[in-house]
Amino acid sequence: PLEYAQRVKIEAAKKAFETNKKTVNEVMFEMGYTDVKAFREVFRKITGMSPLEYKGKYYKDAGDFKLG
Repeated sequence: PLEYAQRVKIEAAKKAFETNKKTVNEVMFEMGYTDVKAFREVFRKITGMSPLEYKGKYYKDAGDFKLG
């Protein structure tokens, strides 16, 4: 139910981070989240890392990315 829906959204968010240079906020809104904290918590619960940390796996210059 809810956990499955969250997992599907986070998998889609992971793919978005892997395939484009959108900001965390852009991906978060595309996945239907409006609360950064809630998105970050669900993302970390499912992946074991924050959205920014995950994004950093795919872009060496992830430190230059901002949340907004």
